[in-house]
Amino acid sequence: QVQLVESGGGLVQPGGSLRLSCRASGFRVDYYAIGWFRQAPGKEREGVSSIDSGDDRTYYADSVKGRFTISRDNAKNTVYLQMNSLKPEDAAIYYCAKTDHELRFVDYALDQNLYDNWGQGTQVTVSS
Repeated sequence: QVQLVESGGGLVQPGGSLRLSCRASGFRVDYYAIGWFRQAPGKEREGVSSIDSGDDRTYYADSVKGRFTISRDNAKNTVYLQMNSLKPEDAAIYYCAKTDHELRFVDYALDQNLYDNWGQGTQVTVSS
């Protein structure tokens, strides 16, 4: 049974940092590409970052590039999203998801249609 569980969300002040975790079961994260997505109230879900399965290449939305870092710990079967210099517009529910595709061969690594399995999400609030 494939399962992804997000954790690490919470309340942080603007300029602060959070590290989100995506723990997988039923598959190995080193064999699959994993993406992070987010959805703010009243807005559509958008791609944030992905990490590929073969070469560990990473992909970022322009809005988070230079502030967020995605990484993978194969021993813990977990993918992380380190979020620094957080802004109020980063507030959202953050989801991780799994895809069978190798991202270096697709047109757009954050295309949500590529991802088959999704977690329940973790809430990130950015407020002073």
